[in-house]
Amino acid sequence: MRAARVARRWRPCVADRYQLAEGARWFDGRLFFVDLLRGDLYSCRESSGGRPEQVLGLGVPLGAVAPAAVGRRRGWIVAAGVGIALTDGRGAPEWLARPGDRADRAMRMNDGVCDPAGRFWAGSMEVHAARDAGSLYRTDPDGTVHEVLDRLTVPNGPAFTADGRLMYLADSARGTITRYAADPVTGALGPPEPFAEFTLAEGRPDGMTVDDHGNLWVALWGGGRVLCLGPDGRRLRTVRLPTPHVSSIAFGGGRMYVTTALHRLERPGLLDGAVLASATAVTAPPALPFGATRPAHAPAEP
Repeated sequence: MRAARVARRWRPCVADRYQLAEGARWFDGRLFFVDLLRGDLYSCRESSGGRPEQVLGLGVPLGAVAPAAVGRRRGWIVAAGVGIALTDGRGAPEWLARPGDRADRAMRMNDGVCDPAGRFWAGSMEVHAARDAGSLYRTDPDGTVHEVLDRLTVPNGPAFTADGRLMYLADSARGTITRYAADPVTGALGPPEPFAEFTLAEGRPDGMTVDDHGNLWVALWGGGRVLCLGPDGRRLRTVRLPTPHVSSIAFGGGRMYVTTALHRLERPGLLDGAVLASATAVTAPPALPFGATRPAHAPAEP
């Protein structure tokens, strides 16, 4: 009975199901998400259950995107394949760096997001999640790419507070979320501060976002739920999903959007791999663009 109530709360945004839908972002009045393993970016305007619009098809794993200007055109900065690139979807990507192009390991990029100063932060991982093989990279608005953290395994997030002074980073393989003080001017990170830890039974922390009240929302892969944590780490709210592999969260248009996955499910149900939506009063800032600064005192958009 409880499972039926949970399922009724959620509505598929699109008709398709995905092996690994990820990177949910709300901006321009639409939801954007990636089909990570296929390397595609999609968007949809409402929970219609129809076909999504394909925005990009890169042909290499696509971990995350953020809007960006490419020349005079609107485009994207992408964490894709073994590196970070700019693309308008028409020509070949302009690679800013390919730090995962290594002879000793098979690497790929994973999750990523822009901070309020317009820097793009994205993680890398070994394709089979080898321990300590991943890193976190910061791409500055001038296009330079810097490794800022290493010895990560499966980095997810990061997520920033609205003033850019705190960054949360999950390492899904370890079941941990670490918080860092961040310099909003330079992007430098302070020492790591343990913030949350999860057992395997609870699920692994995956995609994250910070709402307009400064609370951190975490998708728990394998746990079939989204957890809301206060700035002090207290567990404020649990939202259950009708599918175990919950991968990312976004808020917009009066809805909470959650991506899910078919990946490694032997007997998938009807909603496994769906992109789901549910009505909510929670609000969060829209995804921020690469290279554009939002003043720290500016209010978040509804």
